[in-house]
Amino acid sequence: MAAFAVTYSYIESTLPERDHHRPGHVEFLRALFEDGTLLTSGPFNDDGIPGALLIIQGEDADAVALLMNGDPFHAHGLIAERTVRRWNIIYGG
Repeated sequence: MAAFAVTYSYIESTLPERDHHRPGHVEFLRALFEDGTLLTSGPFNDDGIPGALLIIQGEDADAVALLMNGDPFHAHGLIAERTVRRWNIIYGG
C-alpha cells in the first residue's frame, strides 16, 4: 500500500453545516484510523484558507478518492477543494 496526502479546503460560509455534520465526519475518520487506513489527520491552524490534511493508505489515488467520497463533509458538498497526491514517507509511519 502507498501513502496519499489528502487535503481539504473549506470556505467560511460552510462552517455551520460542517459543525452540523462534524460528528459523522469524525466517526468516518475514526473508523478509517482504527482499521489502519488513516495514518494521521488534522486541521490546518494558520490564518490561511481553512482546511485539513489527511494521510491515507491506499492502492492508488483513484481508490483513495473513492474512499474519501464517503466522508460526510464530501457527501454534503462542504469541501471546496480536495486533492489526493501520492506521498513518499521517508521518516515515520
